[in-house]
Amino acid sequence: MSEGTSMVMESSENGTGLSQDDAGTIVEMPEDTILSQQTSVNLVPFIGQRFVSQDAAYEFYCSFAKQCGFSIRRHRTRGKDGVGRGVTRRDFTCHRGGYPQMKLSEDGKMQRNRKSSRCGCQAYMRIVKRADFDVPEWRVTGFSNVHNHELLKANEVRLLPAYCTITPEDKARICMFGKAGMSVRQMLRLMELEKGVKLGCLPFTEIDVRNLLQSFRNVNRDYDPIDLIAMCKKLKDEDPHFQYDFKLDGHNRLEHIAWSYASSVQLYETVGDAVVFDTTHRVDSYDMLLGIWVGVDNHGMTSFFGCVLLRDENMQSFSWGLKTFLGFMKGKAPQTLLTDQNMWLKEAIAIEMPATKHAFCIWHLISKFSDWFSLLLGSRYDDWKSDFYRLYNLESLEDFEDEWREMVDKYGLHDNKHIISLYALRNFWALPFLRPYFFAGLTSSCQSETINAFIQRILSAQSQLDRFVEQVAEIVEFNDQAGSKQKMQRKLQKVCLKTGSPIESHAATVLTPYAFGKLQEELLLAPQYASFLLDEGCFQVKHHTQMDGGCKVIWVPCEEHISCSCHHFEFSGILCRHVLRVLSSNNCFHIPDQYLPSRWCINSSSSTNPFRNATREHSEKIQLLESLASTLIAESIETEERLDVACEQTAMVLARIKDLPRPTHSPNDIVYNCPSDLILPEVEDADGIVQSFTIGTSHESLTSGKLKERRPRDGIDIPRKRRHFSGSCCGQFGHDSSDCPIMGGDNLNGDALGYI
Repeated sequence: MSEGTSMVMESSENGTGLSQDDAGTIVEMPEDTILSQQTSVNLVPFIGQRFVSQDAAYEFYCSFAKQCGFSIRRHRTRGKDGVGRGVTRRDFTCHRGGYPQMKLSEDGKMQRNRKSSRCGCQAYMRIVKRADFDVPEWRVTGFSNVHNHELLKANEVRLLPAYCTITPEDKARICMFGKAGMSVRQMLRLMELEKGVKLGCLPFTEIDVRNLLQSFRNVNRDYDPIDLIAMCKKLKDEDPHFQYDFKLDGHNRLEHIAWSYASSVQLYETVGDAVVFDTTHRVDSYDMLLGIWVGVDNHGMTSFFGCVLLRDENMQSFSWGLKTFLGFMKGKAPQTLLTDQNMWLKEAIAIEMPATKHAFCIWHLISKFSDWFSLLLGSRYDDWKSDFYRLYNLESLEDFEDEWREMVDKYGLHDNKHIISLYALRNFWALPFLRPYFFAGLTSSCQSETINAFIQRILSAQSQLDRFVEQVAEIVEFNDQAGSKQKMQRKLQKVCLKTGSPIESHAATVLTPYAFGKLQEELLLAPQYASFLLDEGCFQVKHHTQMDGGCKVIWVPCEEHISCSCHHFEFSGILCRHVLRVLSSNNCFHIPDQYLPSRWCINSSSSTNPFRNATREHSEKIQLLESLASTLIAESIETEERLDVACEQTAMVLARIKDLPRPTHSPNDIVYNCPSDLILPEVEDADGIVQSFTIGTSHESLTSGKLKERRPRDGIDIPRKRRHFSGSCCGQFGHDSSDCPIMGGDNLNGDALGYI
């Protein structure tokens, strides 16, 4: 046992035993510990201590261990990156923890008995992942500084491999010395004189320098960027729609390069209204800043728009990157742009994209709170964080200003530089200032995690710079294929109606499953709100538990205009619960076309329906053909072999169909008696009753649909239950069945009603 045996602390915060061996531990506090001798109070780990990431916790514990006289290593984890919730627990142990294990070599013989420093030391620190307000952070739940070996002195501990690190500045100088032809010993002596340290007291050894020089020889930084440009030129020759641009410095070296793929440019035209520009990562091997443009499509899937590598992080570099991106996208700037809090980038966006609403990603800001306020506020930190999150989600600008002042007074943060900065930049992060702008749900924690997972896959591709563009292309292609498969599966699934509302039925036929799910959430909450008529066309809507407040809804039926003070539609493109409450309470069962943005609608290849002139007797065959086509695509994208066979056989069938004679009469001579245009996949309501809906004009789309006749099976005709529908059948805006011009007319017939 070491002379200075230290403390053992445990927390059962995660509900399980948290000792080194998942067993109970004791607290041992000798009078004179090595902690009190060698560490300051701020450097000692403690239960409940917070870190923004695993790396931050590792660096802190590493500094503590160095002062104590040992080094650490990463030990056990719970969970796995990219699987489920990912890593949720991490143990760091003393470098002498555990025991050496004999391993079999490839020929089955035991390896030679090499000496090991491991002796079963029990010192460790454990961190567990927590997610308060959807923001992940790491907390210390276990700590022990009990060692069963002697701890090293200050002049000895620096020689441990974990502390023989070379800073980027020292690496640059060593590289320069190597190009000048200096020997390794000359380099070490010169750096000792520069740093003013004693002979042999540098934080790295001669062996470390030789290994570094060898790595420089293996990675040729001068030629790799040239190979990268050549790779881009090759891709441009193969695909004329591939976009790239680069800039060389005065020494003819690569300074910046950006690129975008043909599919990315095409996708940006339809869903490039809200974009995330992530610049928080670097390509470490070449010390270049990596910027990635991403967004979200109408199915809620991550969309890749482009990449940029920048040598320097300044306004000029960001301006070049933004200008180049706009060139790729034919000058079309996004409506909104989410970035990290970077002042140089902020200035560049104001110059290059003056019409774009720039906002800071709130999750990047909140991740810094632990460092900014944890020690300052102490036990009040959690309360302050709750108050801040409530402020962030307020709807009214006046409420935000008033409650911000109250929060600053409550916690005494008048002179805190971070609070002053946050308030000065409130237009860039606070939701009351951002809600009037469309962000397509990119500010949510779910989308943030999805985008971050996609970016992590790109970061894993930075093995060789000349292959980087190809590797990113493979990742983007894989992401597109996975997205297409998921979209097809969603289309084939039955949509479950939960409220029975005609508005819900209407939306199910128009919106993508992702957007419909968001609207359905609002529909389910709408009955909890009460609406009061304040003036003609003006309503106050508030939750049934509220006495005051609420939202103001303006409704003009003759103009089909409706708006809400919460700005939920402007922010997300989905009608809010307040508007839906007003529509339903005023017997309106149809969503106006302008409140079903094409951004969230099911894509169609053309505005006109090719099946409009089909006869009724052919409608069933057409529907069967559609079902077969959907199933064919879903099955074919499973493997490359299946896809090849499907393309080959489909081409043969299409060629055979084209050889068949065409009808002698004009297609326009065929009258389609059925008012619907195209029968969509079935929708199942909450009672399990299957309905089919139709796409027609905006006023035809709310028909309850014709219940499909179920085919006899094995000679037995299975009857189907019909659902009686008492709502408005015409789908017109602003009236119900009592004053419907069609229902109340004398010329009521099947053509007027459509499918009931």
